[in-house]
Amino acid sequence: MKAIKCLKYGDAENLVLTEVKKPTPKNNEVLIKIKATSVTTSDVLIRGLKAGPVARFIVQLIFGFNKPRNPILGMVTSGVIESIGKDVSSFNIGDEVFAYGSVSPTKRHFGSYAEYICLPEDWNIAIKPTNKSFEEVAAIPYGGLLASHLLKKTSINSGDKVLIYGASGSIGTMAIQLAKLAGAHVTSVCSSRNFELVKSLGSDEIIDYTAKNAASKLKSYKYVIDAVGNSKSSDLKKKSKKALTQNGKYISIDHGTPLTPKDAFLNLKTLAEQEKIKPVIDSIYPLEEMTEAHKYVERGHKRGNVIITI
Repeated sequence: MKAIKCLKYGDAENLVLTEVKKPTPKNNEVLIKIKATSVTTSDVLIRGLKAGPVARFIVQLIFGFNKPRNPILGMVTSGVIESIGKDVSSFNIGDEVFAYGSVSPTKRHFGSYAEYICLPEDWNIAIKPTNKSFEEVAAIPYGGLLASHLLKKTSINSGDKVLIYGASGSIGTMAIQLAKLAGAHVTSVCSSRNFELVKSLGSDEIIDYTAKNAASKLKSYKYVIDAVGNSKSSDLKKKSKKALTQNGKYISIDHGTPLTPKDAFLNLKTLAEQEKIKPVIDSIYPLEEMTEAHKYVERGHKRGNVIITI
């Protein structure tokens, strides 16, 4: 089968299209013929290994030192089940599904930059919502699960003011929608080119972080949610950490290890089926243009998700 291998950490040119052996499902696994995957910010960070000495060592400890232990990156999958292990009871051959290759910090599986992948049936796999395309469902798991992780640290009451920094990315676009569903009054921080997008997702107020007077537009918020973490900063971001009400809380995607439990995954499926969340797609590339897709994501200006079709 065709797959993209990361030959070593570093530039996007280290991602090479190659032929590898098609996997065979174990007794408890399903074999998925992949239709679409996504290039996430996490994929780019792992591939580039651009981090401080401590963070770099941790990444290498988890994923491999000179190169990724599993050279086929990618954790997001949408596709069709082609075969199943003898013990599988939840899925059938021909089922259209979507999946995320992580259910806990110790249960992770990369490999979606390829034509096929095997995953245990009890991981984050679900029947694809019929009202969404393979490309659309591939834009749900990463941002949706990480946004769910952030929102789980809140106790939003109707009318609570919430500021979302990095509102136009894959995590931010989902965080806006989940916060609105919880009843929040949402202020989104992004560049002016993304105003219409975040407004369409439910933002009540918007701050352009590139504007000279951006910090003067801050109010007091019950929660300030940082959806980009330490990879980006600005004067506005520094001041937003203090723009809290009494007992307010600043929550960053970099605080702790994000959890991706199955109940959160299935909740995203239900919300997508009910048209309560909208996956946002910036652009779509074929598998053969993975290097270009990584370069685009690395620039840090994508809106929502970058999808790869296979």
